[in-house]
Parts: sequence; structure tokens; C-alpha cells
Amino acid sequence: MKMVDFDYDQLVKATESFSPTKLIGKGSHGMVYKAILVNKLVAIKKPLDQYHAHQVSLLKLDNEICVLSSLPENPHVISLLGTSHQDSNKNKLLVMEFMPNGSLHDLLHVASTPPPWPKRVEIAIRVARAVQFLHQGEPMVIHRDVKSANILFDSDWNAKLADFGLAVLLRVDSPSHPSQPAAGTIGYLDPCYTTPSKLSTKNDVFSFGIVLLEIISSRKVIDIYKSPASIVDWAIPLIKEQRIEQICDARLGLPTYMSSTIRHMLNVAASCVSSDVACRPTMMDVVKEIENCFIERVRLPIWSNMLRSLVPTRMKKLAKSLQQAKCATERSDADVPSGKLFLWQVLDDAADIG
Repeated sequence: MKMVDFDYDQLVKATESFSPTKLIGKGSHGMVYKAILVNKLVAIKKPLDQYHAHQVSLLKLDNEICVLSSLPENPHVISLLGTSHQDSNKNKLLVMEFMPNGSLHDLLHVASTPPPWPKRVEIAIRVARAVQFLHQGEPMVIHRDVKSANILFDSDWNAKLADFGLAVLLRVDSPSHPSQPAAGTIGYLDPCYTTPSKLSTKNDVFSFGIVLLEIISSRKVIDIYKSPASIVDWAIPLIKEQRIEQICDARLGLPTYMSSTIRHMLNVAASCVSSDVACRPTMMDVVKEIENCFIERVRLPIWSNMLRSLVPTRMKKLAKSLQQAKCATERSDADVPSGKLFLWQVLDDAADIG
């Protein structure tokens, strides 16, 4: 990814000397400010100020530069636009793509209006593609901190994976297992990742599975006020018992046409967080599952809106004839794959509304 060398003083001026009014976020290794550079809104990340924290922040910022600059541009990963530093790295700054619509964590846990089911599926698809892109690249990247707070939304509400301070680059000519200790965020961190030798892409798969559970339930990953506190310990028994609606965000009803989609997504999440690392899918497998079974259903609300505009009596008559065709189909072919969604399913819903 091509980067620009910015003048340090230019960036300080753009943030009004890092004014609190320009502060838009604080992460594990830096403060993020909004600024305008060359008539473009950007985000500028600077290391934390305290001495020890500053040293750690610099290391993570260096790592983020190294990882992001090694990647080709990708629509599912945040873009690093450039850097600036002075006085032997003391004042290093990162210039990032500006993401004005906050994080997935805020959307699920702070926003007053919960995201609808099709949007949740779309977010899952984009994040899955982002992690797959990292795992299949050369060099390969293991993110190590896939979580809802690191999934940000651009001006069009497209989700992108961000914060590469803990990411690890694995080149063909580099050691298989870097020496840095295991790292991540409690709740998302793979419990099997306990030593550097346990580092693998399956660690990110586990974290992605946690994000899937979070997307569907809007439950906090660790909630000390609930029992069990862990989202995994809470959700997996319910998935095994097929008590799907008890997992889904209670603020939303679960439409018929989304039921099998959410069920399938929960099964994918369960496989991702398996305690047996060998049983976890690759991100390529996860993306295939999503694309094969979900992607057309993301567009179904468009069909529903169109159908609702039809004359109700005609809708009911059409739905009735299609219901008869459905019954005939079920009698002649009882093994129709559950991954398919028929038009009559949507028409049934629309007719009921009419």
C-alpha cells in the first residue's frame, strides 16, 4: 500500500495541536484525532503520552505501519495513508482513512436503534472477507485482535477491519512462530493460544466466531452481570439445543425468511469457537459458507418491500397458488437443501402483512 510522508508540523496544525475537540477515539496503543489534509477528512493516530505507555505505543505503531504497508489495498481493511515522525521516531504519527460511523461495538451495544438482520449478515460477510484476505496473503497476516471495537464503518456504513498493532506478519523466509508472547483481548482471545508456538490462523478464526455470536445476540462478550458470563458458555448449549430465538437480539423479531440464515450463521460460529483447534474451519471455508448460503438473502428485504406494494388481495391469491406449489414440491422432493430460500417463503410473509 503506497504511503505518503507527511510533515509533522502539518499534522499538528491539522489537529489544532491535538485538541481534545478533535479526539475521536483512544485505543490500546494510541489516541486518534480527526483532521483535514488536502481537503480530505482523515484520522491521525499518535502514541500515548506516558513514558512507559509511549514506548509500548511506539512499538505497536511501528508494527501497524509494517503490517499495513505490506498489504495491497483491500475494501474490507482500513487504509494507512501515510506517516510522519521527528526526532528519531519520538513523534511518530499515522495518517489513516477516516471512519465516521464508529465501531461495530457501538452499533451493537450503544446505538439506540439495533441494526436489522440483513445488515448484520452483510457485516459478517465483510469481516469474514477481511480476515480471509489477511490469511491468504503473502506475507500472511494474523490479526490477533479481531473484535467488534476494531471493526469500523466508513461513510457508506461499510465495515472494515482496523487496528493492526498486535498483528503478526509471517513471511515465507521468516520463522513459523514469532517470539512475542500471546496477546489479544479477553473474551475474544483464543484460550488455546497460550504460547508463541500456538500462534496460527485458527486464533483469528476463534475471535471471528466470537464476533459472529456478538453480531447475532448483541450480548457483551464478557458480561459479569449474567450467568454464564462468557458468550461462548452461554450460546453454545443453546445452539446445540437449537434454541435459536433465545440467542437472537431480543430487540428484533426474527422474520421467517431470515430464520435459517441465522441458524446457519450460529452453526458456523459454533464451529469457529470449537475447543478442538483442528475442528475449526479456515476463513476460506467460512467465507464460502457465507457466500453460498447468505449472500442472496441479504437482498431479500428489497423483494419484500416490492411485494408489499402490490394489491393485498392479489398477493394473497398468488401466495395461495405458490403455497400449493410448495406443498407439491415438498411431497416430491423432501430433501430440498435447507440452504435454499424459495420465493414462496417471502410471498407468505408479504401476504400476511397485506
